[in-house]
Amino acid sequence: MIGLNDGYREILDAIASDSPTPGGGSVAALSLAHAHALVCMVARLTLKSGKWESGHDMATKILDGSHRGIADAIDLARRDAESFDSVILAFRMPKTTDEEISQRRSAIGRGYLRASKVPLETAEIGVALLQEIAEFATNCNANAITDLAAAAQLAHSSTSIAALNVKINLVSLDDSFGPDFKDEAFEMSVMIETLEVDAEGHEEEISQIVAGRM
Repeated sequence: MIGLNDGYREILDAIASDSPTPGGGSVAALSLAHAHALVCMVARLTLKSGKWESGHDMATKILDGSHRGIADAIDLARRDAESFDSVILAFRMPKTTDEEISQRRSAIGRGYLRASKVPLETAEIGVALLQEIAEFATNCNANAITDLAAAAQLAHSSTSIAALNVKINLVSLDDSFGPDFKDEAFEMSVMIETLEVDAEGHEEEISQIVAGRM
């Protein structure tokens, strides 16, 4: 067993600072990375014994996907922080002339859309992972079923946190930004609402399976 290293503490200190980034969106992505890591552990424990042979194929598939998923989630955490930094930079643009005001407003709008797209991607991946966990929960190593349940809760929390970040950024795009921004914002609003419903459904399904195998 290894302890938490300085690098891990540095990440937590960065989140705890008075800087707006990394913030909730990055935490959502990091929660997703932890979910993937737990799923990998359960997959390995399933493959380790012939007793759980019925789950080996799914464990192999999950292990490959979640190994990549950890790296992708960490990248999402970085991208989320960068995307909101672009909003902050846009607000600092000059606004002396009409042209500068127009350019600044356009940059702010693009920044908010970018800052919405990254957590939306986090939510999409979280729901996809929940769907895989629901399938894996039926025949994984039963001794690790609560670890898989923990992974599901982390993936669900990741989706919920990401959804909050999508919504707060989209709310900032009022009518003054023009129809193009509003249309794209509406499409993302519909998508995130659907993802939240899907995540809730998968989480309930997983909870029932876990309860039956404990």
